[in-house]
Formats: sequence, C-alpha cells, structure tokens
Amino acid sequence: MTTDFDTEKATASAWFRTLRDRIVAAFEALEDSHGEGPLSDAAAPGRFEVSETRRASDDGSDAGGGLMSVMRGGRVFEKVGVNVSTVYGQLGERAQAAMMARKGLPGMKDDPRFWASGISLVAHMQNPHVPAVHMNTRMFWTPHAWWFGGGSDLNPCIEYDEDTAHFHGVQKAHLDPHGAAHYPRLKDWADEYFYIPHRHRARGVGGIFMDDYCTDDWPADFALTQDIGRAFVPAFVPLVEKRRGQSFTEADRDTQLIHRGLYAEYNLVYDRGTKFGLETGHDANAVLMSLPPLAKWP
Repeated sequence: MTTDFDTEKATASAWFRTLRDRIVAAFEALEDSHGEGPLSDAAAPGRFEVSETRRASDDGSDAGGGLMSVMRGGRVFEKVGVNVSTVYGQLGERAQAAMMARKGLPGMKDDPRFWASGISLVAHMQNPHVPAVHMNTRMFWTPHAWWFGGGSDLNPCIEYDEDTAHFHGVQKAHLDPHGAAHYPRLKDWADEYFYIPHRHRARGVGGIFMDDYCTDDWPADFALTQDIGRAFVPAFVPLVEKRRGQSFTEADRDTQLIHRGLYAEYNLVYDRGTKFGLETGHDANAVLMSLPPLAKWP
C-alpha cells in the first residue's frame, strides 16, 4: 500500500501547470512570428481561449478540475488544445474493473480512491506540410499503487524523413541521461500503442510512450517524466518553423483531412485517456478536445 504522497502529488501537479505555460507561450510566439507564406496575412495571430473545468463527485463534493486552453483558426494552428487537470475521488465500478484487469490491484474494490494529474496536448495545423502532434504526461495515484505515463508522437499527413529524424533525435537526447535503454524501449512502446488495428497501420511516425511506469523510485521516475515533457518544444517547434511557410495545394489539404480521420478513429476507439476521462465524469469538451476541427473519410 502506498502513502498518501501529498508532497509528490503537489509537486507533479505544479510541474504539469508549468509545462503548460511554457508550451502555450511557445505556440502563441509561433503565431506572432508567422510573417510569410500561407495565412501570414490573417487579421491577427491566434490566441488561446482559457476556461476552467470542474468535476463533482456523486454527492456533489469537489472532485478537482483544471484548465482547458484552446486556440482555433490561427495563422499556424487550425486547432490546438493544451489541457491540464488534477482530479480525484472514487473510481466507479467499470473503472475499477478496468484498473484491476490491467494492474492487478485486488484491493481497489475495498478502497477505490484515486488521484490523477497531467497535461494533454493535441495540435492540428493549418498547413498540411506541418505535422500534427500529440503530447501528454501524467501521474496516477491510488492507495494501492502509483505510476507515471505519457509521451509524444508526430502525425504528419505529408512525411519528411528529416522531420521524423529530428523529432526522434531530440527525444532520445532527453531520455539518454536516464539510461540508454529508455529511448528504444519507449519508442517501441509508442509504435505498439499508437497502432490502429482496424486500419493495419500506425497513426503517424511514432515518438515515445510509457504507461503504468513505476520503479518505486519516485524522484527518478518523476525526473524522467519531466524530461519527456521538456523534449516536446525543441522536438516540435523547429518543424513548425521550417514548414509553415510552404505553399500547398487543394490535393495536399485533402490528404490532410483524410489523415485526420485516422486520428479521430484512434482517439474515439482505442485511446485510454479518452475512455478514462469520460468514465470518471471529466468535462466532455476537455476530454474530446483532441478531435480535429475538420476531417474527411475516403
């Protein structure tokens, strides 16, 4: 059985908020600096609309919440959401069953308390040459166990080998100080997790991912989780800067919208975070923030 981990919870929650602030600032700076190419003459650079999300337990008591930050119709970003949340309460029967099946925590039924905090980001871009991207990191606690999870993966509709190499290279550089085995393991984990079985293909060009990660060394595991988050801006922003000025055709846009259909299918059918958020009563708009503004199916 774990301790209440109050200090660790507060530290993790504060970090996810700090990371959110860094990313929001970096994305608004991309909007400000887009001076040439498609949509550079738009009336104003995009800005995030920020709203609070709140949860309530079945008895009406406070169950946490967070911040939902969404930018729509920007010069560079067609839709991007950066959410942070810290939620707590008791897992319902279906969530308990799923947790026991995956984690083997037989005590969950007797004490179904949980606490979870994290950041979740999905960016859908205006220019089809700029890849879509996803990132999330999180900490989960129960009286029976604690763990970390998350990662980031690149989802281009038009692939550039050098962009893929850059994205993976930055992630590897951030993981290697924690041990040379981490990057290849988390890369393989991402390839397995972000696979769409009914399409027999990956949804993008991969990245890194881990789930249920706990070595019983909280400071070390938290430091790894932080560096997964720190890797995101230097892995992604240079790709945006490189590709946002390229011209594109209607055929490119069509390719982009069809590719977005893959993303929507994956998140609605397979993504654990989507299922957990809806099962535990979190704000549905925040949970489904990852869906693209427009998509197309052939």
